[in-house]
Amino acid sequence: MTMVDVSSKAEVYREATAKGTIRLKVETVKIVQEGKAAKGDPLYTARIAGILGAKKTSSLIPLCHPLPLTCVKVQAKVLDKSRVEVSATVKANAQTGVEMEALAAVSAGLLTVWDMVKQYEKNSEAISNDCD
Repeated sequence: MTMVDVSSKAEVYREATAKGTIRLKVETVKIVQEGKAAKGDPLYTARIAGILGAKKTSSLIPLCHPLPLTCVKVQAKVLDKSRVEVSATVKANAQTGVEMEALAAVSAGLLTVWDMVKQYEKNSEAISNDCD
């Protein structure tokens, strides 16, 4: 197992955009929109987490090259009454693409939204655990 050898490739402009959504309870989205989440603003925090996710991609994905990113733009918004969207555009002048960085940014952003609102998503009914 090795990283792909890109040493013979020229550095060129690279750009990738990724987008993802998380489905939440209507009540949870309302809490986000009203700025009442106990941990703070999930949308703002998701943007920061997304930027950090893009920058740390090569530490998270074993065979991913570390890249000199020139731009990372992350947006987080409420799409409708039950969905939040995180999108990321990543740019670099590099020997390999930035798709993984864009995907990592979106993943980190969505995970952050979940972490900040999961307390409102809990169900009072017991959930079976198939891992027992």
